[in-house]
Order: sequence, then structure tokens, then C-alpha cells
Amino acid sequence: MSEHSESGGIGGTGAAALTAPERPAEPDWEHITAGELAAFSEAENRFRASAAARVATGEPDPDAAIEWRTVSLPGHDLPVRVYRPRPTRGPSDGVSLPLVVHVHGGGFVGTATQSDWVNSHLAARLPAVVVSVDHRLLAFDSPLTRAADDVWDVLRHLAGDAAAWGIDPERIALFGESCGGLLGALTAIRARAAAGPALRAQVLVNPAVDTTDALFDHASMAEHPQTPSLSLPQLRLFRRLAVPPGTDPRPLSPLHADDLSGLPPALVVVPTHDPLADHGRRYAERLDAAGTPTRLTEHAGAIHAFLSLPGIVPQAEGARAEILDFLRVTLTG
Repeated sequence: MSEHSESGGIGGTGAAALTAPERPAEPDWEHITAGELAAFSEAENRFRASAAARVATGEPDPDAAIEWRTVSLPGHDLPVRVYRPRPTRGPSDGVSLPLVVHVHGGGFVGTATQSDWVNSHLAARLPAVVVSVDHRLLAFDSPLTRAADDVWDVLRHLAGDAAAWGIDPERIALFGESCGGLLGALTAIRARAAAGPALRAQVLVNPAVDTTDALFDHASMAEHPQTPSLSLPQLRLFRRLAVPPGTDPRPLSPLHADDLSGLPPALVVVPTHDPLADHGRRYAERLDAAGTPTRLTEHAGAIHAFLSLPGIVPQAEGARAEILDFLRVTLTG
């Protein structure tokens, strides 16, 4: 691992209230080309990492230190954004902290920086080391399996080199939002199949957990087809990129997994004004039916990606508090 210099909801462009000169215009999701998607993703992520975006994405907790690091993975290096409690907030040197592996939302767009508000708060208040994986984004030549491998490889790397990272390998949680919730759920299933790393908890916020043809059959899709932060055209592009023709979507759809028993306790957080609301509800039901301890919470009126938009969606504060409480119990209780 080495230093990485810092630069100045599934694919959504955010609420209409957010505007800045450098923010790209929303593209034609139905007909976007590979080049147009790459250009949009670069410009949008530059905006999300900018000071202008803080109005919506929130200010980091001052009691957390934030840095970029690079993890060497098989075949490529991957940036991760690391959050730690400052010495005045955390334990004394030499004490290992719990680890929270975070996966940001966006799918074909997104950056770990957009989640500084919630991740820095968790790091400072648990306290814990939070590592947000800046995985490879979905693209016409980069399906969901690549992002899934990135999250899995980072988890194994951290657990296997725990002392160097100052973490306790017996106290690890996964935390994902939107497409990151899908990747987190897949990683929890993968860790169970591999008999480790051991996980204490999983937090899935507005997760997309169905990449099959049934993705659009849920009632919430018809109820909320066009919201400020996610729309059906974006979801159609998400599915087209995630599972290209000839790909079996079931292994990439936790909602349709044959066995959801033996997984770490789950907190599933659902905003009600979200096309994906029923994904989270149905997955919580399946986890609970399989005997996995599961808590489902719903936030009335909240939109998709609300946890990354605390500056304009007040329900984000309550969600952050319940995530903190859940992780405090599962990781430090």
C-alpha cells in the first residue's frame, strides 16, 4: 500500500437544487455512448469531490482524519479513502480498531468522496477505521463482476494485513449504498462461502439487489419511476452495463440467492420515495426468513441516495444515527 494524492444513487445526477458551473448536463441515458459515459462520469465525479458539492453532500466530521491510500490488487492498484478518529477521539496508540468497509453508490458514476459526511462521522464516533473502496465503475467494457472483485479483494487485503492498518480482523462490517449496497451484499455472501473473513455486520442503504429481468417488476418502480436522484432510464442503463448479454444475472442478484442463512446481522435502510424501495424491503424479508438477524428501517419521503445528500435531505441525519447505533452494538458490543 502507498500514498495516493488527493484531488481537488446508482448513476443519478443528484437533486435539481444542486447546480454548479462545472457540473455536467444530464445525458440521454437510453442512447449514451461509451465515450459520452466516460466523459460524463469524469466530470460528475470531479463535481462530487469539489467544495461546491459540500452544500449537498455535507461537511466531514472534524474529529476524523481523511486520506487517500492505494491498495495493490491482482492486476491493478485501487484507491481507497481512509477515515480514522483523530488521536483526541480515538484510543491510545497500539489499540486495534474495528473496520468498516464502505462501498459508495453510483454504479457507473460515483466517488468515495461523496460519502465523507457519513464515513467520517462513523470513524470518529464509533470509533473505527472506515475504508471506502473506489472500485472500478460500470462501463461498456467493465461489468459488475469487476467492481465485485474489487470490494472482495480489498476486504481480504485489509483482513490479511490487519496489523499494518491498525484494525481488529475479528470486528469487521460491510456498509454499502445503492449499487454499493448490492456489492456489499454480494461480498457478505462471498465471505460466507469462503469461510472468511469473518464479518460482524452488514449495512445496506437503498440497495439494488436484483439484476435479473425482474428488476423492474417491483411495485416501487411504478410508484416512483422518475425521482430527483434516480430514474428508470438510469436503471435500464445500470442493468445493461452490470450484466451484459450472455451473463447470468442470478449470481449477481442477492435477492435470488438460494441460501441467505449464516450471514452477518443486517441493517437495511430504505427511503420510501425510491424506485428501489422494494428491493430493500424484499431482501430484508428474505434475510429474516433465512434466520439472518435483520432490521429494516424506512424513511418516509426520502429519495434514493439520501444518505449522501444530508445538506438537502433532512432524513439523512436519522439514518446516520441508526447506522452508528447498529454498528456500535455489532462491532463494539
